[in-house]
Amino acid sequence: MATSIGSYATGLLQSSSYTLDELQILNHPVCLVLDIYYLGQFMSPHKVAIIGSGNWGTAIAKIIGRNVEKYSDFENSVNMWMHEEQAWDSPADTLGQVDGKDLTAIFNEKHENVKYLPGVRIPENVVAQSDLHESVKDATLLVFVLPDNGIEVGADGVQIYPDLIKKILGVDTCSLSGANIANEEKFGETTVGFREISHAETWRKLIQTDDLRVGIVQDVAGVALAGALKNIVALAAGFSDGLDYGDNTKAAIMRIGLAEMKKFSEHFFEGIRQETWIESCGMADIITSCYGGRNRRCAEAFVKTKKPFAQLEKELLNGQKLQGTITTAQVHKLLAAKGIVDDFPLFYTTYRIAFEGMPAEELTHGVIGRKSSRL
Repeated sequence: MATSIGSYATGLLQSSSYTLDELQILNHPVCLVLDIYYLGQFMSPHKVAIIGSGNWGTAIAKIIGRNVEKYSDFENSVNMWMHEEQAWDSPADTLGQVDGKDLTAIFNEKHENVKYLPGVRIPENVVAQSDLHESVKDATLLVFVLPDNGIEVGADGVQIYPDLIKKILGVDTCSLSGANIANEEKFGETTVGFREISHAETWRKLIQTDDLRVGIVQDVAGVALAGALKNIVALAAGFSDGLDYGDNTKAAIMRIGLAEMKKFSEHFFEGIRQETWIESCGMADIITSCYGGRNRRCAEAFVKTKKPFAQLEKELLNGQKLQGTITTAQVHKLLAAKGIVDDFPLFYTTYRIAFEGMPAEELTHGVIGRKSSRL
């Protein structure tokens, strides 16, 4: 019998041959993208483990929990790693200062993530684990769903997390991104970026439902980058909303933002496919994020309240993370090092408003007043 990739990953976590920064990619609770990674090729049935249990992690656990029971390709039980913290069964308990319980205990008893996705019942075959090693034990498919900025910028340029995971574990990876708001139950779409078509089909079977269509595109980097860079565009859209500039301005921001996302991706990565940008991970996700996402909401509040982003994250996001500001800072650092910030006026202006005190009113002068960015 083949050794599972989960056991292999556990061994890597304990190995001294990897740096702390590399191991953080696997075990830090706020380090990974909203991506899916296919780890290895093993005999069916696959055992699935989910790493992360926030808003979207819990939502995808609901989908996976149902689908593994429908198909013989997968074992019925799904482990979900949950960062342990104290929580309350209901808002009334919180107000009454009732002592909290471990979030894993509440989840396994109520089959509901009362903190990050309250009111949504999760299948009973999804079991929360606070021990990361136990969560991935014997798993052949690992689903990383942890909040992060989506990219890593260093001396060697920009890396996406699917590539970092691939480098550490030495196995193939896929990426998942799309216009998905976890609290919404109606029809939606998402995109899997793949290298091997058979891997993409495995993920599609695991994730697709009657209400969630999974598109596939042979572009791991493009899908991952789209999921990260759209957060910068969403910040700019939020600044516009904070100024009550209206839909015309927001539409221009989204178009220019898409052009800069495409330009950035093609500048730093080879093989970016044109069709990626019309998939759910591209234009559709920009629309969703610029009208309904957490980055847009915090950016609007940043303009209207003048509060710092760190404070707004605590006040508005209920423990969720604000990825857009981190991504904006990292992308600016890279563009400045390469001397090409002026080629990305939306990214640059968003950075200056968020970090350098530029008045938000300069948004249109810094971006829309410049020469048009083209797709």
